Amino acid sequence: MKRYRWDKKYLYWGVTAFLVIAACIVFYMLVSNLGWLQRTVQQLTAILSPFVWGFVIAYLLYPVMKIYNRCLFVPLCNLLLGRSGRAETLAPKVARGLSVFLSIITLLVVVGALLWMVVPQLYTSVETIVLGSTDYLRRADAWLTRMLEDYPEVEAAVTSLFGDLSDGLFTWMQNNLLPEFRGLITAFTVNVYNVVRSIYNIIIGIIVSVYLLYSKEHFCARCKKVVYCIFSLEASERLISGINYTNDVFMGFISGKILDSLIIALLCYIGCIIMGIPYALLVSFIIGLTNIIPFFGPFIGAIPSALIILTVSGWKMLFFIIFVLVLQQFDGNVLGPKILGNRVGVNGFWVMFSIIVGAGLFGFAGMLLGVPVFVVIYTFFRDLVNRKLARSDLPVETEAYVDISHIDPRSGETVTRPPKEKRSSTGLRGWLARRKAQNTAPSEEAPEPQETQTDAPAEDTDDTTGD
Repeated sequence: MKRYRWDKKYLYWGVTAFLVIAACIVFYMLVSNLGWLQRTVQQLTAILSPFVWGFVIAYLLYPVMKIYNRCLFVPLCNLLLGRSGRAETLAPKVARGLSVFLSIITLLVVVGALLWMVVPQLYTSVETIVLGSTDYLRRADAWLTRMLEDYPEVEAAVTSLFGDLSDGLFTWMQNNLLPEFRGLITAFTVNVYNVVRSIYNIIIGIIVSVYLLYSKEHFCARCKKVVYCIFSLEASERLISGINYTNDVFMGFISGKILDSLIIALLCYIGCIIMGIPYALLVSFIIGLTNIIPFFGPFIGAIPSALIILTVSGWKMLFFIIFVLVLQQFDGNVLGPKILGNRVGVNGFWVMFSIIVGAGLFGFAGMLLGVPVFVVIYTFFRDLVNRKLARSDLPVETEAYVDISHIDPRSGETVTRPPKEKRSSTGLRGWLARRKAQNTAPSEEAPEPQETQTDAPAEDTDDTTGD
């Protein structure tokens, strides 16, 4: 009896077929249970929210902690523990602990100071607007009355419109508002629970950030250990370098935008005080907060601020709009490039694209982080394209492809566009010129007529002429 020989090739085929079938089954189950998957993701996100907050707080406080550690506590601990035998091991730990503690205190002080300055002013501004609403309504009513006295037809139409609106409002309150009042109470209770839950997540997040800041090197070392265990050395090096680049882009962009927004808010407050614009602190806070959002931030902040100022004076609202336009031009052309430098590295179209897509997918967080995420993805894709072109011995610079018509697939040589095509490359006339140039160009494979006549015998030529 012939013995069966086991071939590893068939084993690999079988394992591959099994994995493909299993992946198809899992994909079908996920598609069939999208609601369950969405609820599971939401529950998992709610459970991990304190750790997400802790990572965000630690990420934002790490530069502050690094400055405290390097410039203040390390020299101080070395000075105090310099004569001790355990100075080399004890001084870094004590310096790191004091730096983390002072960083958390700095965060609490900054947040408390902002709340102390903004909340009373915000309450005063809202109270003034509410108390002055009767005056605004009286002015609007007097203006409307004067206009209707001159135009009786408009008065009749407006009276009929207001009558219909009042009847519709009464019907809505009777049929919809009262039955839904219980739902409003439930929604208010849910919002209160969400606020309490958010405060709890922030407190736990601060505690988590303390652990992350104090043991940052150990966490990074463990992550690198896992990466080198799973991937090859070359892939691990690329992955670690990509993570470092992503960290540089995010840290530079976020810290730069925060500093830029603080300067813009301060300049806006000074300008509003000089021009006598009301609610100076409130509108400056709105302008500075929304300025963190690239491209659309100035418009998002200027619209509600202008409406708030309009309740006091229309001329001051106009002055404020002009001042904000000038301030945003200064920010976009002078201050922003000085602070951010070349951290963005993409043109305005891709910035707008990343903000719109990020806002559509992730809301306000997507608007804030859409640009750095797109910059990272764009850089990785650009490096991948450049490496593929370099392996094919093709030019990497984009400028090299401006005058290239095509690349010969057989010889690999670049063919540039003729000058006529450059001058008339658009419109119907340009298309006709290109077609004419292609039809009149001699073919490389066709034999030349002179060579054919030279190769033919003279006798044949005479006979043909005689016939």
